[in-house]
Amino acid sequence: MFTIEKEQKVCQVGPWKVGGQPGDNPPLLISSMFHKGDRLLEKRKEGKFDREKAAKYIKRQEELSEQTGIPAITAMVANSAEEMKRYVDFYTGLTDKPFGIDMWMEGPRLEAVKYVSELGLMDRLVYNSVTPWDKDIPGQVEKMKEMGVKHVVVQVYDENDPTPQGRVNSFRKMMEVIGEDTFETILVDTSVMNLPATSFSNVADKMIKEEFGVPSGLATSNGTFMWKEAREMWGNEGFSSMNVSAQAIATMFWCDVIFYGPQVIAPRIFPAVVSAALMLATFVYNETGRLPSNPEHPLYKFFGDFAEILKKQG
Repeated sequence: MFTIEKEQKVCQVGPWKVGGQPGDNPPLLISSMFHKGDRLLEKRKEGKFDREKAAKYIKRQEELSEQTGIPAITAMVANSAEEMKRYVDFYTGLTDKPFGIDMWMEGPRLEAVKYVSELGLMDRLVYNSVTPWDKDIPGQVEKMKEMGVKHVVVQVYDENDPTPQGRVNSFRKMMEVIGEDTFETILVDTSVMNLPATSFSNVADKMIKEEFGVPSGLATSNGTFMWKEAREMWGNEGFSSMNVSAQAIATMFWCDVIFYGPQVIAPRIFPAVVSAALMLATFVYNETGRLPSNPEHPLYKFFGDFAEILKKQG
């Protein structure tokens, strides 16, 4: 059920391995910061935000990543290149970890990337993202190549076919334009539209891994946070339970990357993803007799003795 016959590409993003066979490497978690509605923002146009609290959130995510073995980066959201430059300066002044830029408009996004290139930080940049809705994908890709972009998120979706196959077809068309060897890392985002459709994205992840062998994942938070009635019905505690459950379930099914939503919820997300990663590892072991190849996997961090028993049994 979990094993993919095609050889899987494992990408190196900063200190972390992303991709590979299910169960080998825990998913890369990508959180958002400075998104619409983020309480860290004070006056977006003036570049004012709560720097002390933002630094606290970033450091907390790093602590959780170190503790659990789950890789994690921060994707900063901005409307303009000037705004993103401020966030990049802030982030890189705090940590040496990779980071993402998340900008809807292609022009400002490329301008922000140029700034990162001038700083000599392209090894750390995750470009989020090339999308089917971009007006000039060939031109965008050419500029990205010129600036030395290495790690790229490719978002896929077919508005005429919301099934998993539609997402696969979308990726195939995108790669015909982008080229399979253009960038060092391709991370696929299979576009979650609502909570029940998250399963379509997970199935698309499997199909993309089967056909292309590249790391694939999804933004589970798009499904959970758009279900606003859940908070109205169950309050914050009920919403949180629904959200972390969905994130954990997504982790179980062929998922190499998870955009988990606002970074402030990291303390709730990491335990859920750890639980799922542990269970996936033993599902895979039961199916194949194979334990995770990644020595930083949560299985070894938290249940090393049990892993040794399984290793002897295998």
